Amino acid sequence: MSVRLACLLLCCRILAAADRTNVATLPGLDGALPSRLETGYVTVDEEHGAELFYYFVESEGDPGTDPVLLWLNGGNRCSVLSALFFEIGPVKLVIEPYNGGLPRLRYHPYSWTKVTSIIFVDSPVGAGFSFSRDPGGYNVGDVSSTLQLVKFVNKWFVEHPEFLANPLYVGGESYAGKLVPFLVQKISEDTEAGVKPVPNLKGYLVGNPSTGESIDHDTVVPYAHGVGIISDQLYETILENCGRGDYANPKNGICAQAMNRFNDLIGEVWGAHILYKNCIDASPKPDDATAGRKILKEEIVVQNRLPPRPAMDCQTYPNYLSYFWANSNITRETLRIKKGTVDEWVRCDDDGLLPYSGDLGSIIKYHRNLTSRGYRVLVYSGDHDSIVPFLGTQAWVRSLNYPILDDWRAWHTDGQSAGFTVTYANSLTFATIKGGGHTAPEYQPERCLAMFGRWISEKPL
Repeated sequence: MSVRLACLLLCCRILAAADRTNVATLPGLDGALPSRLETGYVTVDEEHGAELFYYFVESEGDPGTDPVLLWLNGGNRCSVLSALFFEIGPVKLVIEPYNGGLPRLRYHPYSWTKVTSIIFVDSPVGAGFSFSRDPGGYNVGDVSSTLQLVKFVNKWFVEHPEFLANPLYVGGESYAGKLVPFLVQKISEDTEAGVKPVPNLKGYLVGNPSTGESIDHDTVVPYAHGVGIISDQLYETILENCGRGDYANPKNGICAQAMNRFNDLIGEVWGAHILYKNCIDASPKPDDATAGRKILKEEIVVQNRLPPRPAMDCQTYPNYLSYFWANSNITRETLRIKKGTVDEWVRCDDDGLLPYSGDLGSIIKYHRNLTSRGYRVLVYSGDHDSIVPFLGTQAWVRSLNYPILDDWRAWHTDGQSAGFTVTYANSLTFATIKGGGHTAPEYQPERCLAMFGRWISEKPL
């Protein structure tokens, strides 16, 4: 190797390392993190200067041999900080009245980092702290953003070769469940083509996942009937006049009237978990506005998209707190957020200000292809979710027509049923989480860690 080439490679590594930061503790947390946290950026679109931001949390067990999990968030350009703070990460927000300062953090005893290292990535471009220097870089969709994630994985492992031998899994929930199998498909194609580096890809998991098929949502009607939200009479009217499925497009007046009544009734419950308080977002109270002005001068960047303040006993209250934590100047300095890239962090692009194309279509064919090729797959459903009910997920899993190896049974924690599961040929497992919602680990963290820990260790649930 020439001296010039060696110097060039060294310079490239130094520049790459400059985009990576080791974080010993997080603002608002009393004490050190239980394992190493690294934050950084990976360029995925050189033409537009688009970079994906990530949080890499090493396993609290043996990071040298434990699996590595790449985690994607669902929702409308929702930041992966939601998964880190509310679901499977090592810290959670302390639920307490917001007083205008920095929200506090606490340790999460049921973090999935107990058994695996996790790469939390803000994707697509424009989610969380991911950004594009050229506005054209925000114009992405299912396919283009997934191909950018393939580039992210390749570049990340180039800079982290010590993890190449670790088993690699990809996971996500809700809308991310639609992208995960497509991403795994593309990574596997690169692996088979000999593209370097070659990660040790083993499988994937999806929770309450979208598939791009109408079955995700059409089963809301029988689900609502089964749990007592709608009456027998309304259910029978819908079946008789709307047919089975495609309820979003009523074919006649009676069907339209029945579906209007259905929508009124289903609106009485919290869609993500039918047993939780159905919270209506409230506008900030006067004291909140005062707090906002105070911290604007002192330590927190508050711009134009301050979220409404829900009641503190609402499941969405941590979302409100996360806005102030992520927009704190102290937080941005700690995470080494590049100045001038993201003026205001928002948890999700609920206003739809950035373009996005849902151009992937049905992904069930990717599930079929990957399972038939030996990749391990876990499909799980919180059984109290009415957004993507377990009925639809169970139906498409069954439609793969794989032989049953371990028939439907309960799985347990502490001697009690934690849900139900069935194992099929081709290393495919379906499981429900009793009491789980749309983002199951948010509602049942202990059960979900037990499920994930057994599955990732290749043990029966």
